[in-house]
Amino acid sequence: MSGSGQFDLADLKRRMQGAIQSLKHELGGLRTGRASVGLLEPVRIEAYGQIMPINQVATISVPESRTLSVQVWDKAMVGAVEKAIRDSNLGLNPATEGQVLRIRVPELNEQRRKEMVKIAHKYAEEARVAVRHVRRDGFDALKKLLKDHRISEDDERRHETEVQKATDQAVAEVDQALASKEKEIMQV
Repeated sequence: MSGSGQFDLADLKRRMQGAIQSLKHELGGLRTGRASVGLLEPVRIEAYGQIMPINQVATISVPESRTLSVQVWDKAMVGAVEKAIRDSNLGLNPATEGQVLRIRVPELNEQRRKEMVKIAHKYAEEARVAVRHVRRDGFDALKKLLKDHRISEDDERRHETEVQKATDQAVAEVDQALASKEKEIMQV
């Protein structure tokens, strides 16, 4: 029996997927010229004595490609939501009608688009680094198992190949996410 039972490839793959999910989340918050519900995701509201995400006090929808609509559930919260959006650094300016905030998403100019692409590249590089850290952890675990005579050299090599394959796959997913976000940002 080979001692490969102590090596958990699935766990390494899970951790790599975590890095990819985190990247997709960060890319989702990057503004393109289009309105999207994810755009307001980073906005936090001070409500009922605590800080909470905007989606816990309002319903966000996209009635048109360049407009967001924020339906605040509690009338008393409208001012706090409006202030949080203005202060969010997203460059958005809500117009309030009763409990509904309408937000026109301004078009991105060329310079702003390039900045967004740069930020997207930075996020992708951080995700690649995270994936490579997981790979290194996997290789280190294999070396230790080999050193402790719990797996054979053949098992170690076979597992290293699997880890490298998982790494290549994860990096390809990162590159794919980046490419599609970049296309979305540059689309006028």
